[in-house]
Amino acid sequence: MQILGLALAVIVGLSLGLLGGGGSILTVPIFVYVLGFAAKQAIAMSLPVVGATSFVGAIRHWRNGNVQPRLALAFGGVAMVGAYVGARLATFVSGQAQLTLLALAMIAAAVSMFRSGRAPMQERSTEPTASTAAIMAVGVGVGLLTGLVGIGGGFLVVPALVVLAGVPMKQAIGTSLVVIAMNAMSGSLGYVGQVSIPWSFVGLFSAFAIAGILIGTSLVRFVSQGALKQGFAGFLVLLGALILIRNHS
Repeated sequence: MQILGLALAVIVGLSLGLLGGGGSILTVPIFVYVLGFAAKQAIAMSLPVVGATSFVGAIRHWRNGNVQPRLALAFGGVAMVGAYVGARLATFVSGQAQLTLLALAMIAAAVSMFRSGRAPMQERSTEPTASTAAIMAVGVGVGLLTGLVGIGGGFLVVPALVVLAGVPMKQAIGTSLVVIAMNAMSGSLGYVGQVSIPWSFVGLFSAFAIAGILIGTSLVRFVSQGALKQGFAGFLVLLGALILIRNHS
């Protein structure tokens, strides 16, 4: 089963590289339903995987000039606070409730991807449509979700940067990966003392996911983003529904 899990780690990275977000949402289900880890342990394990993979992807976007550092630090800073608080709050939430929230997040991600796949967001920069306070509030919310269910939240960060902050799409993807890496690091710290983490396996899983994101960022120019997002959205709906059914059966 570990071989299958590592193969799926490549898929996680590949989807992150191709889509700029959403792929990390698969990490927890792989740990729980393929590798047999408990829900809380799987969520804590997913955070360093998501953080390391996103960091590598962010470096490649940085080299291409697709990261806005000041915005990433501001948005990521408040998201880190939310992620740490969310991870500490997870002590009071059952593993079953966390998986239910994850399934709902999957369906929300699917809706976001399906809509952006049908009507891609503009590449050009636009005027911000929300106040700084509203943008920061989104950052805190993304952080809380990261801490509670172990996902990066790229499916929320990218639209927030494009629609609310007026960031061009390519820069929104690169900037979001920096935010996700910061988020995941803070969430990992929040789980210290709550669960034990098999770091050697997490490191191995992360290495395979990083290989996937390197492949994905190289292939992205050859793939139809619209078709890919709509197909992945359908998969997320199916997986989210299966988790809800299995979690409450």
